Amino acid sequence: MGKRIVVVGAGAVGGYVGGHLARTGEDVTFVDPWPENVERIRTVGFDLKGYTPEEHCVVKVPALHITELQSLSKQAPVDIAFVSMKSYDTEWATMMIKQYLAPGGFVVSLQNGINEERIASVVGWGKTVGCIASKISVELTGPGEIRRTVPLGSPGHIVFRVGEVHGRITERVKMLDAMISRIDTCKITTNLWGERWSKLVVNSMRNGLSAATGQGGNANDRMELTRRFAIRLGSEAVRIGKALGYELENIGNIPPDILEQAGQGDADALAKCEDLMITASKGKSDDQRPSMGQDMIKGRRTEIEFLNGLVVEKGEEVGIPAPANAAMVDLVRRVERGELEPSPDHIARLSNI
Repeated sequence: MGKRIVVVGAGAVGGYVGGHLARTGEDVTFVDPWPENVERIRTVGFDLKGYTPEEHCVVKVPALHITELQSLSKQAPVDIAFVSMKSYDTEWATMMIKQYLAPGGFVVSLQNGINEERIASVVGWGKTVGCIASKISVELTGPGEIRRTVPLGSPGHIVFRVGEVHGRITERVKMLDAMISRIDTCKITTNLWGERWSKLVVNSMRNGLSAATGQGGNANDRMELTRRFAIRLGSEAVRIGKALGYELENIGNIPPDILEQAGQGDADALAKCEDLMITASKGKSDDQRPSMGQDMIKGRRTEIEFLNGLVVEKGEEVGIPAPANAAMVDLVRRVERGELEPSPDHIARLSNI
């Protein structure tokens, strides 16, 4: 028999992954707090649009509002629970699904940030697995509607990485890899923490910047002011990740050593970083907007404390200041509170920090 899968959070990433898992024949049920989203998914289906017309499909998937979750007690226990909520919702979402897990069931963090420890605090480390979505660029454009604005992965860019917190290759991560590989490129990683921090570096460079400026990813990459501030953000995060002992992967298409040096005044490294960022922007739609930029437009709470804020927090632990990231946290909070309107002009005022 197939595995019973529940996706907690039918937003952009959770909806995309869960919808396509259902498309490939997996037994998937969504749980989500947005009533209109739930109703659209279970009556019309999830409308999943890709970078090309051929990727477009509509998938009918069972969906439950969180107030209906108790109905899971009358169904088969959950073998795999993907938690794909915002970082600030991690603990309660995990606690909510915990009681419906099968004896061998486990929880997969399919989120931005680093949330495995939060999940493990609820279900234990033995029931915690990580899944990273790298440069997937998906957006929930309306109830039951998701749009992807970058191409599918390739041998040169693996989109999904699944791994155990202890780094060993187990049967369950092999199973996840086989499932997700039918959606897009996937690999098993023995370096989950290094992969997680590397993705955090990417997010620290892009998410807060989009929320604060009101611009999409390509616009920020092409503008010298925002591009260079992104490099400073990333450089700080790389330096802190190394001090924490993580084995860092490429930051998007940028080697971590080059990014670190670029943010510390190395002219050659800066030129190389800028060239790589501009080149990468040519392979993405101008509609691509990092998730925090989407949240700001929709009036949702951002995850700034769990992205750039985490960089600052961990920097304090290892004695490495992260002034650019701290300034980004403060700026995004001010925009979020309505004290400032999103604008790239704000970044000019941060350039001398």
